[in-house]
Amino acid sequence: MKWFRFTIQTTTEAEDILVSDMYDIGLEGAQIEDKLPLTPLDRERMFVDIPPEPQEDDGVAYVSFFLEEPEDAEEAEELKNSTMEKIRTQLAETAEYCDIGSGELTFSETEDLDWINNWKQYFHSFSIDDILVLPSWEEGSVPEGHTGPVLHIDPGTAFGTGMHETTQLCIRQLRKFVNADTRLLDVGTGSGILGILALMFGAAEVTATDLDPCAVPAVEDNCNKNGIDTAKFSLIIGNIIDDPAVQEKVGEGYDIAVANILAEVLIPLMPELYKHVKAGGYVITSGIIEGRETAVAAAMEQAGFEVTDTQAQGEWRCVVGKKP
Repeated sequence: MKWFRFTIQTTTEAEDILVSDMYDIGLEGAQIEDKLPLTPLDRERMFVDIPPEPQEDDGVAYVSFFLEEPEDAEEAEELKNSTMEKIRTQLAETAEYCDIGSGELTFSETEDLDWINNWKQYFHSFSIDDILVLPSWEEGSVPEGHTGPVLHIDPGTAFGTGMHETTQLCIRQLRKFVNADTRLLDVGTGSGILGILALMFGAAEVTATDLDPCAVPAVEDNCNKNGIDTAKFSLIIGNIIDDPAVQEKVGEGYDIAVANILAEVLIPLMPELYKHVKAGGYVITSGIIEGRETAVAAAMEQAGFEVTDTQAQGEWRCVVGKKP
């Protein structure tokens, strides 16, 4: 299927206004490209292994809209021209009360891409120590003689796979502390990979939190792929830092709390995690870029934990603490 793509060069201040205006004339599926810095909430909601490199905001934004291209060439040309005219008319009206920048309008065509399946050419099985991470399209390719755990997981549009250093740092720490009695709290679970592996390592139960409702089907799917009893994996949608309802549902008495997020989120998270971890329990934090581990460790200690270990892999750090 082919699509028309109409792109407007505008300002970051006007991008939301233009999205609303273009929706009013029948254009949907807005795509916004700008260099605005991510807010702490944006970062918390990004369930990707590697956050994007920040760029200096230049005030310029590109807003694109899409329309399905008719198969008939004459009909397609007519739709293209009429839509371009509608957009130009709307831009002129908006410019009367809002700075829309250059307002330059460009046109292009694009085709549907099967983004999920396109991952297959890039994502192959790999190992984390003795753990084999295996995508569904390589089922049956477990090396002869492999005796370690096998994690079945596919790349998705939003969540990690365990390939990145931050996840691997957490996994190695979990293996040190998880036993048959472990109750694990996984904050920002995403794909559920840490909780699932904890259960594979023998943990008794996992409670996880996440901001994105998309985590629900992702976790369920990955539990099913790995033969995990979903009754042992409870997922709560909401922000544990400032939502009393989530805090109450999570409860207390956890042996381990793990959070693979970002330092900006980990720092305010520490006092809350202290409430949920039992005496003698551990907190495992990762997603910390080199140089930020000191701030996370300080927040951990201020909350009442004793910092027991700091591990490094590449430019990423993992800080571990224990509740006295």
